[in-house]
Amino acid sequence: MTVQTRPAAVPDLPQITALLLQDAAQRQQTNPALWPLAENGRERVANAVRQTLESSEPPFAEQWLVAEDAGRIVGVSHALKVPVPPIYAGAFGPPGLLLDDCFTIADAPPETEEMLLLATEAALCRSGAELLLASCLANGRRDAFLQQHSYRPITLYLGKTGLATDDIASNVRPATAEDVPGIVAASAQHRHTLAEISYRFWQTHPEADGRFATWMQRSLTLTDRDMFVDEVQGQVVGYLIAQPISPLLVPVAHDIRKIGVIDDFYHADFAEINAVANEGSGAANLLQAAESAFTARQVEATFVVCPAGWPSKISILAQQGYQPAKVWLLKEP
Repeated sequence: MTVQTRPAAVPDLPQITALLLQDAAQRQQTNPALWPLAENGRERVANAVRQTLESSEPPFAEQWLVAEDAGRIVGVSHALKVPVPPIYAGAFGPPGLLLDDCFTIADAPPETEEMLLLATEAALCRSGAELLLASCLANGRRDAFLQQHSYRPITLYLGKTGLATDDIASNVRPATAEDVPGIVAASAQHRHTLAEISYRFWQTHPEADGRFATWMQRSLTLTDRDMFVDEVQGQVVGYLIAQPISPLLVPVAHDIRKIGVIDDFYHADFAEINAVANEGSGAANLLQAAESAFTARQVEATFVVCPAGWPSKISILAQQGYQPAKVWLLKEP
């Protein structure tokens, strides 16, 4: 066995950069509109990796590891600890996350990818992570590899390009401060279902309602996003937030300026995990409003965050042209 794994160092930067650009090019080929490359990708990658390698205490315990074979770097791994959103209990503390830009070259020794995975898991556990997550393209080779190592899909990121420009349905409108109590009530239903899907991952914080209300009030003041509600007979039955995508979700070699994300999204149409109500029409109207808002902001592609164990929600998204693009997987205990 000639492959050795170790923490990356600054002298590795040229080789790491070359690997990450190769990784980004392969990802871009799967869907050029969803994964556009940044014009200054090489500079962005080199600067981002260097910043972590030169930091004595990188934020979120971020780390890079490499696999080396006869002096040549044949694999790279990128990981950090993810802060727990305040509406969840976080009983296990911040999870460790293997990011999308974990990459092994095609001609690396066959044991390389597994050795790098095990080394990264061990590093995350040493940093205090009790839950382990991994992110990768959905239904690809790495997805299958991770599932062979006891990882199971927990969250899907369904992507779409060619967004709608239609007018907003009459019962869907921009959210206001008066809607916050109704949004919080709908969110409570949402969180109940998430806990039913995976209590281990989505255990609700006892003060979730108040924390979520505060965040919704704050979100209404932010100018980089659009919030919509679907109201029936004076009651909020669905809500959605369309916002810029987080850099956490897209490797740094890609241009995220025209990519959005729909994260907080709930509707009574998919309240039942396995059954769609009203043919999903209300949820579809909310999605249409979000896409029109994105188009007005010159956003060309978007992801929707959706639990992998929620078939009714997934089916509505599929009907509206959303397909699994990437996935977070949770390692089984």
